[in-house]
Amino acid sequence: MAKQGMIGYHLDDEGHWVAELACGHFQHVRHEPPWMVRNWVLTEQGRESMLGYELDCKKCDLDEPRDREE
Repeated sequence: MAKQGMIGYHLDDEGHWVAELACGHFQHVRHEPPWMVRNWVLTEQGRESMLGYELDCKKCDLDEPRDREE
């Protein structure tokens, strides 16, 4: 899997947090216990502390177009 660092965040239309990855793709980073426990996504301080953390980017693996243009 391609690892990509998180460089920012935004909320989607439903109010869920989405990570903006260095590769230009977006990926949801939901906190949905017990399946996904991501307490850090609930606060601005928590999200900022995770900037640079690398996530597996499935869109890179599938060679999909970027979600964000530079």
